[in-house]
Amino acid sequence: MPGDRSTGAEPERMREGSSVGERMQIGEVAERTGLSLRTIRYYDEVGLVVPSARSQGGFRLYTEPDIDRLQLIKRMKPLGFQLEEMRDLLAILDPTPDSPAIEDPEARLAEFSATAENACEDLRARLRIAEEFAATIRGHLEAGR
Repeated sequence: MPGDRSTGAEPERMREGSSVGERMQIGEVAERTGLSLRTIRYYDEVGLVVPSARSQGGFRLYTEPDIDRLQLIKRMKPLGFQLEEMRDLLAILDPTPDSPAIEDPEARLAEFSATAENACEDLRARLRIAEEFAATIRGHLEAGR
């Protein structure tokens, strides 16, 4: 029976600001996270974020915890974390029943922290260079007026 929660069937489209128990289709999740549909599907395929459910029509359905997990992955990406590192980090920060066992999670988390700090410093250095270049261009524009 459509919409009968006891069978796992859910409405195919939920409202903006859905609560933890409500499910959203991938389009709304993409809109809320700023990730592309392709990226979200890829994260499902590789097992980083598996949708909480599927509709009767086979559509991926996500909950707020799924969106939180996608946001966590989104924050890892600019720091250069690779797929396996993301998997390990998620196993420590946001474990699921399918998460791999991490030997000495505290030590591994310390390694990830150092990697993240180094990546942030590299990004800050690149930003300084970009800002200097933008200032050079502005200077040339202002000199031409």
